[in-house]
Amino acid sequence: MGGAEGESDRVVVVTGGTRGVGAGIARAFLDTGARVVVCARRPPERPVATDRGSARFLPVDLRDADGVRAFFTRVDETYGRLDVLVNNAGGSPFQPLGEGADERHARILGLNLLAPLTASLAAYRVMRRQPEGGCVLMTGSVSGTRPSPGTAAYGAAKAGLENLARTMAVEWAPAIRVNTLVLGMVRTASAHLHYGDEDGVAAVARTVPAGRLAEPAEIGAAAVFLASPDAAYITGASLLVHGGGERPAFLDAAAAHHKER
Repeated sequence: MGGAEGESDRVVVVTGGTRGVGAGIARAFLDTGARVVVCARRPPERPVATDRGSARFLPVDLRDADGVRAFFTRVDETYGRLDVLVNNAGGSPFQPLGEGADERHARILGLNLLAPLTASLAAYRVMRRQPEGGCVLMTGSVSGTRPSPGTAAYGAAKAGLENLARTMAVEWAPAIRVNTLVLGMVRTASAHLHYGDEDGVAAVARTVPAGRLAEPAEIGAAAVFLASPDAAYITGASLLVHGGGERPAFLDAAAAHHKER
C-alpha cells in the first residue's frame, strides 16, 4: 500500500520545494520520472529541474488553511491523483526563547507543525479515494529529539511532528503510509547563515561522525526510498539521516581534561 503503480504515473507534492533541501527532494523524485509539484509563497529564482524534467510551481501560503485546501484541490483536478506528499517547508531563525515575542514563536510553531497537519489532511482526502493509497513524509529534525537552544519553538514543533506522523500512520493504515525523515545538518546555499564561512562549515562538519554535512540530494534519496515499494512495510517510522548524529560534548571535555593533567 501507499504508492502508485508506476514511477512515471506518480504525482508528488513537495512543500517548500523551491530551494535547499526541498529542491533536492524534488529533483530526486523528478529523476524517478514522477510528476512533481513544488509550492511556496514565492516562485524559485530558476526552475527546479533535472535531465528528466521540471517541477511545476504553484504558489501557496502554507499558513493559510483555506489556501492549502484550494492548492490540493487544484492538484487533484489537474492530475487526477496524489501519490506522495513531502512536508518539507519550515525553518526558524536563531533566537533565545526569552528574547522573542510570543507571537513570533507561535508563528514558528504554526509553520513547522500546524502547516504540515493542514497539508496532510488535505492530501489525505485525495489519497484515500485511490486504490493504491498514498505516502506522506514529514521532514523532521534532530532538534526535535534533543534540547534546541536558540530554536526552542522549532524543536518543539519537530518533536510534535514525529508524534503526529506516528498517529497518522495508525489512523490511516493500511492505505496511506506516514513516515518522518529526521535530518541533521545539511549543506545548502544558506548554510553560511547558520554556520558562518567555509571554515565555520568545516568546523561544524567535524562534529558529525560522518565528517561532513549532508547534501540535499542525499535527503532526496532517502525520501524516494521511503516513498517507494521497497519501503512498503515501513510506516510510523523515523529514519535518521544525520551522519551519525552529534559527537557527545563530554568526550571532548574529557579529552581536554586529560591533556591538562
